[in-house]
Amino acid sequence: MFLTFVFIFFIGSTFGWVLELFFRRIVHGKWVNPGFLVGPYLPIYGFSLTIMTLIHMIFEKYNILPIYQVILIGLSITLLELVGGLIFLKQGVRLWDYRDRKFNYKGVICPLFTMIWIMMGAIYYLFISERVVRALNWFSQNISFSYILGIFSGVIVIDYFYSSKLYKKIKKYAKNNDIDIIYEKLKMHIKDIQTNAHEKYSFVLPFRQTGKINEYLNLYKDRIKRR
Repeated sequence: MFLTFVFIFFIGSTFGWVLELFFRRIVHGKWVNPGFLVGPYLPIYGFSLTIMTLIHMIFEKYNILPIYQVILIGLSITLLELVGGLIFLKQGVRLWDYRDRKFNYKGVICPLFTMIWIMMGAIYYLFISERVVRALNWFSQNISFSYILGIFSGVIVIDYFYSSKLYKKIKKYAKNNDIDIIYEKLKMHIKDIQTNAHEKYSFVLPFRQTGKINEYLNLYKDRIKRR
């Protein structure tokens, strides 16, 4: 059962990263590596798909009306956003920002995105849930794929420690200067600086020039103050 949900987490994290990658391209007009980690995965989508699948399995077992399943999925993902958003916000860093949305709470959740998650729950129920079930059946017959999951898990752990080391520098700067740093905007800010300076920009490792991180943060702070 544990490996099964790791498999679901793997699928959700990977496809979620692809979804966010193209979403940012459409909204910001730039290719920006989304998320806190540097690899091609977003754990929050992995947790979301895991929650969706768990709710679906429970509701199907007890034959509960689909509408309740869809609403519960939307509310559960909103709760996941709230917990994750507040953890990072407490440290002065935002991974997403809903402050321009009506009736938002601290910029980490808002009614609009709760409705979007409910619609995602409906899409999951109507078009994705059966595919996930088939994927689980495939996994149960190809348990050797668990070796890939082991590699995937190991890479995420290494990535987490690497990203956390840099994150601590950004968090410390945010706290010392009493500002909120929006992670994605900082990445785009660094990309603009490096592009204008004709420096090589790394899509995977946008913070690779860690010696310049304070310089980037100072310029980011100045840009915020001008606004």
